[in-house]
Amino acid sequence: MTTLGRSSCTSILIGKKATIDGSVIIGRNEDSRTAWPKHLAFHQRVETEGNVFKSHGNKFSLDLPKTAYAYSSTPEWTKKYGVFEEDGINEYRVAMSATESAYANERILAIDPFETETGILEEAMVTVVLPYVKTAQEGVKLLGKIVEEKGAAEANGILFGDEDEAWYMEIGSGHHWVARRIPDDSYTVVANQLSIQEIDFNDPANFLYSQGLEAFVYDHRLWPKDAPFIWRDIFGTRSESDLHYNTPRVWYGQKLLTPSVSQEPQSFDLPFLQKADRPLTVQDAQTVLASHYSDTDYDLTNPKNAGQATFRPIGVATTQESHLLQVRGEDLYHWLAMGVTAQSVYIPFFPQGSKTPYMWGNGKVDYSPNSAYWIFKLAGVLVDRDWNKYGKDLSTAQTEAKEKVTRLRYEYDQKLHGLTDPAEITALADEANAKMAKTVTDIYNKLISTLITKQTGDSPLSFQMDPNL
Repeated sequence: MTTLGRSSCTSILIGKKATIDGSVIIGRNEDSRTAWPKHLAFHQRVETEGNVFKSHGNKFSLDLPKTAYAYSSTPEWTKKYGVFEEDGINEYRVAMSATESAYANERILAIDPFETETGILEEAMVTVVLPYVKTAQEGVKLLGKIVEEKGAAEANGILFGDEDEAWYMEIGSGHHWVARRIPDDSYTVVANQLSIQEIDFNDPANFLYSQGLEAFVYDHRLWPKDAPFIWRDIFGTRSESDLHYNTPRVWYGQKLLTPSVSQEPQSFDLPFLQKADRPLTVQDAQTVLASHYSDTDYDLTNPKNAGQATFRPIGVATTQESHLLQVRGEDLYHWLAMGVTAQSVYIPFFPQGSKTPYMWGNGKVDYSPNSAYWIFKLAGVLVDRDWNKYGKDLSTAQTEAKEKVTRLRYEYDQKLHGLTDPAEITALADEANAKMAKTVTDIYNKLISTLITKQTGDSPLSFQMDPNL
């Protein structure tokens, strides 16, 4: 089996009554390597006889329905290791994001064997599910069926959402999984560990799970029958690495959204579900995904912590892209920030579009100036030379970009609300996406110019003549 050795991510899901405008919001940071470009893509509805998916990463294959619905996605720059479309929103207003959010429990996998040469990989999850479902629950059930029949080659967390509800699904072993509906008034922040807690097998409105899960656990004496069924404790981990790599991220996400609750960053008992202290916006979710322990002793932008991080932050240098998928009735936004989240800007792309904006479909593993991914990465690299010195230039550019994008989104929202013809909607979405993308990349190119000009004076070869000589 060939994989990329993908590292980690942080996810967030928010119920519709927890948001200020009734939106369902799901999203995450996609983390892998410091230089591994992503693209933005829009797929149109297609009819394909004999539609079959064949994995680039192993021998997994799957017969697919004839009709594939339109959807947005963020594929890799290369298909050599797999498509890894990762996330998107389809024409039925279903949002999905697939992530390696948990490490495989080798003890469980040894008991529940499967063929890793044929099991579904993260590479395929969005591609074989999102274009074929009309609700979030349909997505959970379809992927669950694939996992039960084909097996899963890794432990994953998968996010689903539609205009009514958000679901979080976790694959705990080769063929077993659970999914928890996020209560409308709650949110969850998830790091790289199995996180769902107690499962109620008599509550199908809020819990879905693989066939035979209870029997499998009890037959192999993995958990006592007379105790609450705690998925996290049965299939998850409580390791030393969790205390530095995972739980602090969950702690800080909850600290940002629910500061009234005092918790410890290295607690194994942080709740899966939490309620915010106030109604949440998509900008609050962006703040979580861009965070790096600001205003704490663990902030990596503080020079005293350089090279000696205590905890792994949510926003890291290995972030390829960060996305938030927002569904609010007819309003759909595929918020996308390329590169390191804290140094980038989220653009609310309309998934109804059909054309990828210029530069958002470009970029290979080596730097190129015609790639949106590399524009944001270059700006970040220049700021990294001295965050304290150049951070203000970055924040000024980010503020300008956010303000202009907000105005453009509002303008095009009003225009889209008056349209009913699908062709006109697609054309207007393409126009909006192109304009927002160009606006932000122009601002970042100007930022890059400013930073390069200023940094010409930072050379160690600088010499200033003593006026007394």
